Amino acid sequence: MQTLLDELAQRTTQTQLGGGQKKIDDQHQKGKLTARERIDYLTDAEKPFIEIGLFTGEGMYAEHGGCPSGGVVVGIGYVSGRQCVLVANDATVKAGAWFPITAKKNLRAQEIAMENRLPIIYLVDSAGVYLPLQDEVFADKDHFGRTFRNNAQLSAMGILQVAAIMGSCVAGGAYLPIMSDEALIVEGTGSIFLAGPYLVKASIGEEVDAETLGGATTHTDISGVVDNKYPDDKSCLDAIKRIFDKVGHPETAGFDRVEPALPIKQPSDIYEILPADRVKPYDMQEIVDRLVDNSEFDAYKPGYGQSLLCGYARIDGWAVGIVANQRKVVKAKGRTGQPTEMQMGGVIYGDAADKAARFIMNCNQKRIPLVFLQDVSGFMVGSRAEQGGIIKDGAKMVSAMANSVVPKFTVVIGNSYGAGNYAMCGKAYDPRLMLSWPTAQMAVMSGASAAKTLLQIQVAAQKAKGSPMTPEEEQAQLKKITDQYNDQLSPYYAAARLWIDAVIDPLDTRKILSEGIAAANHAPITKPFSVGVIQT
Repeated sequence: MQTLLDELAQRTTQTQLGGGQKKIDDQHQKGKLTARERIDYLTDAEKPFIEIGLFTGEGMYAEHGGCPSGGVVVGIGYVSGRQCVLVANDATVKAGAWFPITAKKNLRAQEIAMENRLPIIYLVDSAGVYLPLQDEVFADKDHFGRTFRNNAQLSAMGILQVAAIMGSCVAGGAYLPIMSDEALIVEGTGSIFLAGPYLVKASIGEEVDAETLGGATTHTDISGVVDNKYPDDKSCLDAIKRIFDKVGHPETAGFDRVEPALPIKQPSDIYEILPADRVKPYDMQEIVDRLVDNSEFDAYKPGYGQSLLCGYARIDGWAVGIVANQRKVVKAKGRTGQPTEMQMGGVIYGDAADKAARFIMNCNQKRIPLVFLQDVSGFMVGSRAEQGGIIKDGAKMVSAMANSVVPKFTVVIGNSYGAGNYAMCGKAYDPRLMLSWPTAQMAVMSGASAAKTLLQIQVAAQKAKGSPMTPEEEQAQLKKITDQYNDQLSPYYAAARLWIDAVIDPLDTRKILSEGIAAANHAPITKPFSVGVIQT
């Protein structure tokens, strides 16, 4: 675990440099703060800032020089005591240009603002679409244009949007700040126009400099496009603080919170409880006890469906319902009360799925947020499971979870394989936050199982061609497939593609979940809970 935490710290430090120290120095020489410095100055120092998508784009676009953090810094923080979403273009990365993954990350930020009804602040400093990849970022439903559609819908929903133009703001990107409720600009460095000087000359033959075309004075004093201008970054950010200082208070969802209490059991024990070998069993209850207040967990049907732990607890004072995969081997009981089968840890059996479905429905009835702790290999397979109706039991759990109206939060602790990922509220099921520990692995199946399956297919294909593989060739091919698949199992591979919002130290889990529930509490539940047709 310490090795994994050291790797997390090293990757974090490197990624936070964005385009590198030279690019940071260039920003300072222009009199500009970097994206992270702007956020640090703007947000309340005594409150947490939860970064979303730090590792976005990692290992991607190597042929274009990379795109650290997707070229944009996103997170949930506090400004003048008000919780909000922050989006800051990182001009040290390709002048803040939008790569395909940048669009995905910006849309994720707006999604968080929409579903939690949080105000959103845009600190704009972007050269627009990265032209070499324009076909992957411009025209589709969830591309660049979706951002402006969201601008319009956020405003219509009554969710405050404030934009500061702190650098370039070009072409279609010019609509983002101007479709916000308030738009500010920094003199000398901020500029906004649909077409820059070169394109204007090429299009209509007019020669004009950038400041006259779209500078601060032009758009505050002449066009009226922007509301106010400020002499430097800090004075502009101070103005945003003053705006948020006067914003009215929202309605809440009314989620229950009491005075927070630390776990009685030492949270750092988690580092020892999780085995290095992800196949080895452990007791998930010991993990839960180190995440919840006072280490108190009120189990739901503890003797039934034991391959899933379900129960009520508090995290940093917030009431939560927890659904967690049990990783130790358990004994299921039959009608006589005697053990009938040994159930493997990390596998969801029919009785557990049945239990979880009812528990999830109860949490919706009581308006209690749900927390899913994933370490799942999938649903049980084989004739006994199929004849017992594992598919209908799994469908029941998925239906209850997918239709939940209470906010859901997912933490991937270990394995996240196959349909188990889905049933335990994977990304496709709209968790408000999807977090991962460095120990996580996410794929359709384990590396060993996938590699052996793929090898069997290749061996059969070669045999059909009349050139069977030698044992040595089989081993070499197995190693090649395994190595490639294991790379894709990494939590950083998932984080690069925004399948998860953050890779975190296990000891930060309580803090981040607490902030996530606080954000969700801004959005009153208006939709009735209905699961539709449930398989029985």
